[in-house]
Amino acid sequence: MHLARIAPFLVVAGLCIGCDHATKVAAVSLLGSRPPIEMAGGIVRFELAYNPGAFLSLGAGLPTALRTAIFGWLVPLGVVAASIFFLRDKTLGAAALVALGLLAGGGLSNGIDRMLHAGFVTDFVSLGIGSLRTGIFNVADLAVIAGVLGILWAGAVATPDDVPPASS
Repeated sequence: MHLARIAPFLVVAGLCIGCDHATKVAAVSLLGSRPPIEMAGGIVRFELAYNPGAFLSLGAGLPTALRTAIFGWLVPLGVVAASIFFLRDKTLGAAALVALGLLAGGGLSNGIDRMLHAGFVTDFVSLGIGSLRTGIFNVADLAVIAGVLGILWAGAVATPDDVPPASS
């Protein structure tokens, strides 16, 4: 792996982790014990929540030891292993490397947050109209979603010239 080739991945992952951490620190400081803050007629709501589960509280009801093993160890290690695996692929273009950086940065940032907060991830924003609302999420969650969509897009726009011939 040449550093220059994987620079988009490293820069995006680093920026993602830094931005996510900064917004979580700001959310804790500004939202602490306040009631939710609504903007844009209530479409955007800022409210502090500590999520023991994954995205949208998936797995929050699992026993603590199992949740810690899965979300505190397996997921971050899986993100690192998958990143190394995909970064070794010399056919990945810049768009795929950026998308992979978003995915890895978001996953690792939530993993770091979980390690710093006794197994919980700091969430602070939801979207909705009236009683129809998303779950509460954070910047890392958005990065993971953008990374997945980016990887799908990069794969969808790959041309036959981008795909190496199969070896026999």
